[in-house]
Amino acid sequence: MYRAPVEEIIHTLRVTAGLDAALEEGRFGDLSGDLVDAIVEEAGRFASTRVAPLLEVGDKHGTPLKDGEVTTPPGWKEVYREWIDGGWNALTGPEEFGGQGLPMMLAIATFEMWNSGSMAFGIGPTLTLGAIEALEAHAADDLRQLYLPKLVSGEWMGTMNLTEPQAGSDVGALRTRAERAEDGTYRIFGSKIFITYGEHDLTDNIVHLVLARLPDAPQGTKGISLFLVPKVLVNKDGSLGARNDVFCGGVEHKMGIHGSPTCTMIYGDGFAKDREPGAVGWLIGEENRGLACMFTMMNNARLAVGIQGVAVAETAYQKALAYAEDRRQMRAPGWKGEGMSPIVEHPDVQRNLLTMKGLTGAARAIAYACAHAIDMAKTGEGDEARFWSDRANLLTPVAKAFSTDIGVDVASIGIQVHGGMGYIEETGAAQLLRDARIAPIYEGTNGIQAIDLVQRKLSLAGGQHFAGYIAELREVAEAVNASNSIEFGETAKRLFDGLDDLAEAGSWLQAAIAAGRVSDAFAGATPFLRLFGLAAGATYLAKAAVGGNNAGRSALARFFAENLLAETAALKDRVIHGAASLLAARTALS
Repeated sequence: MYRAPVEEIIHTLRVTAGLDAALEEGRFGDLSGDLVDAIVEEAGRFASTRVAPLLEVGDKHGTPLKDGEVTTPPGWKEVYREWIDGGWNALTGPEEFGGQGLPMMLAIATFEMWNSGSMAFGIGPTLTLGAIEALEAHAADDLRQLYLPKLVSGEWMGTMNLTEPQAGSDVGALRTRAERAEDGTYRIFGSKIFITYGEHDLTDNIVHLVLARLPDAPQGTKGISLFLVPKVLVNKDGSLGARNDVFCGGVEHKMGIHGSPTCTMIYGDGFAKDREPGAVGWLIGEENRGLACMFTMMNNARLAVGIQGVAVAETAYQKALAYAEDRRQMRAPGWKGEGMSPIVEHPDVQRNLLTMKGLTGAARAIAYACAHAIDMAKTGEGDEARFWSDRANLLTPVAKAFSTDIGVDVASIGIQVHGGMGYIEETGAAQLLRDARIAPIYEGTNGIQAIDLVQRKLSLAGGQHFAGYIAELREVAEAVNASNSIEFGETAKRLFDGLDDLAEAGSWLQAAIAAGRVSDAFAGATPFLRLFGLAAGATYLAKAAVGGNNAGRSALARFFAENLLAETAALKDRVIHGAASLLAARTALS
């Protein structure tokens, strides 16, 4: 059973990612380190004792659909009610609408724990958080006053409706249409697929944010508008009115996250009784400017999905470690105990477990650092705010893609540690891999994240922000070198080598983009993102160990640097020299 790694989460938040320094600057009012610790500890208790037991039942029960209504797995409604009663949904919500106004770093740390307990449960509130951000930033005041209090409290949940059968990653190809009504509202017609928590019984209303195209809109992404479309219409006094003309037409049978209803949503087909067809919607922002509004929701949703990768990796590591400490096979070299040794004593099993733990910690630190940048941008002004906004933009694709790739990698290694029993569903190791596999796909595939990093994020501040970030990471390597601690071994040298690889590969990609060699740059995008994650993650692990008295952190940083970081040299070679052979091999695909 999952147990939240509270001490590790607090250390990563406060020391590695920079929350302590922000607290000292008074960035978050009266928030103190002691209060941060108390919040994380209580979230860890709830995740371990209330959310984690939902994991297996959610996988087995699924989300059956009958007469347009979804039933969530047994116990989920009760836990969700306890969760919102505890104020967890309101953690970072605007205080004006009943939220606690706490930093994003705390939200991401708690979302890690919810998703470690049950990824299918944890993904639902993620979409609500995004809806709150989009409405707060772009909605008219009357809509904000009507919807935000219920969304912030968690009494209502939100969704994001982008994908259509012919318009997956290419949002500009969507066909859902909107028509203007005389009363200033709009009527929405069309269908959306892969809508997470599009229909469920956890709340009595669901607030859908829907991308659609007006009849006179220009083609492509410049002609998309964003609309608020509630499942149940809301009266001016906030009470619920008639059922809106939006219904769930089907629930997908998926590889994993079975407890999360993934819905086909139908808008405006006349299912609502006693009125003209068409789902009633309200414009968010300006007509034909909806994608900009949706990106407010998507950017932080990408970070939240990244933390899902960290979350499932943590659970997979805990499960594999517990099994390895209990399972006995053969006698490990140097074993002096009676009979066979626990398999954790075998060097190859240790290598697998340390790889799992190291990759999980590296991804956690990157995600928390990204959340820290979001908080610093929000609390800063002028040039400082722009700097931290650039930092958040630089780290977001890495936090999303590297972390979710790590989730799959670590869950797969976890099955290997279990051996044949890992392939048997009853151990639960296989479920974690099934659950993890969606995260590199949704909220923008990891290939698209890599392209975004190379095409848009390396050029921030004329390329100087990327260079400055590497310079900051080098300072950590210098601190390791200056420590003269024998515990670090060759960590400093390996960090410098990895950061050199990152800088060289990044410069090559910047030059390729500038010269118009876009195909060459895109061919190297995915290996570059992996390189970025390994180099930055290794440096953060070392930062966590510098100046501390935890021998385990020093040992883990050294293991990562001396065993995993050498991959950056091969990745750099793929970035710089791999494009020609990749593009020439197109003929081999036929």
